[in-house]
Amino acid sequence: MKKVNAWISAARLRTLPLSIAGILMGSAFAYRTLNWNSTLFWLAVLTTLSLQILSNFANDYGDGVKGTDNDERTGPQRALQSGALSDQQFKKGIIVNAVIAFILACLLIYQAFGSKYLLYTIIFLILGIVAIIAALKYTIGDSAYGYKGLGDVFVFIFFGLVSVLGSYFLFTKTISLHIVYPAIGIGLLSSAVLNLNNMRDIVGDKNSNKITLVVKLGYKKSKLYHSLLILLGLFFSLFTIGLEANNLLDLLPFIFIIPLFVHLIKTRQIDVPKDLDPELKKVALSTFGICLVWMLLSIFN
Repeated sequence: MKKVNAWISAARLRTLPLSIAGILMGSAFAYRTLNWNSTLFWLAVLTTLSLQILSNFANDYGDGVKGTDNDERTGPQRALQSGALSDQQFKKGIIVNAVIAFILACLLIYQAFGSKYLLYTIIFLILGIVAIIAALKYTIGDSAYGYKGLGDVFVFIFFGLVSVLGSYFLFTKTISLHIVYPAIGIGLLSSAVLNLNNMRDIVGDKNSNKITLVVKLGYKKSKLYHSLLILLGLFFSLFTIGLEANNLLDLLPFIFIIPLFVHLIKTRQIDVPKDLDPELKKVALSTFGICLVWMLLSIFN
């Protein structure tokens, strides 16, 4: 039972809603074009969840073996750091998860394109492989991009552009300019979650030579960067929703402006990095909330 709990802890369940936010956003706009396939939607969700769990396992393993997860770390203790799972057990878990993610990606691609769209199948298959590699290379290896200040870029690309535009394309086989705006918005808000996480961990990361963008910018400049991510993220996420709103109820996603503005005010007042930890879920759940509410409105309103 302890091992099961350790794997559940390593999966970092609280990160999973944010990982599917982009899928919800892209799928919602696809639903409004009357291009819908329930099997395709759930395969997209399962593939994304599998990739996020793979990334979480890899992050736990990579930071653990590098010594980044140590007594200076803020937040819950990690599985490898605590000794609940060994590095060999993690390696096996990562391999199994990578295989599952690849199988799900193949099923998703086949469901979307079948044998009719060979070029699209090849492109998305390559994209799936790249996504798996990106999940692994965040903290694993000497060239881990999370240690070079590039984590924000990859989160923006995969949580925003790939997730929103990719899911929309799977349904519609087209890309429309108005979908680019929410893709940018969700990418920026997702990057804000990572930035907040790195702001919280700035002391431990700096001492462990994990050079995140926050470490490069410093704590004060990272706050300004964070505000820009939130404000621009809200603008781009809600812009197309506002344009496509048919009634007042369709504007319901705008309600998440309130908790995110309260969050910005609170963040500006926090001088001790570790005190930022409770703010993480506010940004993550608000981003997820925007996408979930828009998805529900697209289906039922």
